[in-house]
Amino acid sequence: MASGKILVAQGGGPTAVINQSLVGVTLEARRFRNVELVYGARHGVRGIVNEDFYDLTQETSHNLELVANTPSSALGSTRDKPDIKYCQEIFKVLRAHQIEHFFYIGGNDSSDTVSIVSLEAQKAGYPLRCIHIPKTIDNDLVGNDHTPGFPSAARFVAQAFAGANLDNASLPGVYVGVVMGRHAGFLTAASALGKKFHDDGPHLIYLPERTFVLEKFLADVKATYERFGRCVIAVSEGIHDASGVPIASLLAKELEHDAHGNVQLSGNGALADLLCEEIKSKLKIKRVRGDTFGYLQRSFIGCVSDVDQREAREVGEKAVQFAMWGSCDGSVAIRRTGSYSVDYELLPLEAVAGKTRVMEDEFIASSGTDITDAFRLYLRPLLGSGMPDAFRLRAKPVTKLMNR
Repeated sequence: MASGKILVAQGGGPTAVINQSLVGVTLEARRFRNVELVYGARHGVRGIVNEDFYDLTQETSHNLELVANTPSSALGSTRDKPDIKYCQEIFKVLRAHQIEHFFYIGGNDSSDTVSIVSLEAQKAGYPLRCIHIPKTIDNDLVGNDHTPGFPSAARFVAQAFAGANLDNASLPGVYVGVVMGRHAGFLTAASALGKKFHDDGPHLIYLPERTFVLEKFLADVKATYERFGRCVIAVSEGIHDASGVPIASLLAKELEHDAHGNVQLSGNGALADLLCEEIKSKLKIKRVRGDTFGYLQRSFIGCVSDVDQREAREVGEKAVQFAMWGSCDGSVAIRRTGSYSVDYELLPLEAVAGKTRVMEDEFIASSGTDITDAFRLYLRPLLGSGMPDAFRLRAKPVTKLMNR
């Protein structure tokens, strides 16, 4: 099949390395003589429907490399979740522009979009190769050992909690940090990777893979505070009760909803504030502070995993290779090999589209408020080189002379 024109787009939440994948696609595609043009759609699928394209063929390699090392989505993104009618419009535009290769960088919803567009092309007998390129800080794409974007966000979370722990040790009290993750707790669990000493925080970790019980939470905080004289807590925004209702919606009187009807968990401090208020009122602890990491963890510049950068570039390159040399549509997946190395394979779109991975049981401690060594071994190589470390004084108390 002749390659002709290709189109690449970015969807969903930005990450620190999504532009590596974009540049990987662009530069790799330009190495193939039969590629005429490389287009980039502005703001994801919405840009496709609106025929809002950039000609990436005219970008210099030098500028592309500068963009690759810049966080966030250079083409812009979208939260549109296309249905079949929307995807039919996408396909009409692709056919009108004679696009023969479609690459979409994104998470669960993006893989579903690629799957629907692929089916529309097959039904029309149009020669369109559709490849989904993985991206999500939530790390919740099935079939992947991990997803580009997650390691850098995890590095930020680990370092942020290491700093919060130092602050909390200096001025003891209770600290609550709320981390992204509606269904999967991988990013919240990363908070434990900054721990060095046995009494370092986070002392308690709450994940959406386990039912959250407010009374048990308060008892855990009370016991930890009495043991250490302080308590650092990592909480996933997606914690829920036994019926699956988000805790934020149970405690708050008013909450925003997104375009898909989901409770807006990111971008507001409701959950942190509500949990802090519960601790203050029920446990009578005076110094209680809360933070919502929100969008900071997605595209924080200067806190990027070199491993994540490399692999995000390679999934873009491999997507082009699978498209040009292969004979089927699919989703690029990262597989771990050896003590730490990776390989890439192309999974069927239906194996990924619309599915959500959650943390495996082996990664969660039996207490439900901590992680296991298996998770530490899983995550540590992904965080990359140069992780900062914290140290303590080897305190030698001086004998008191005054009787007071």
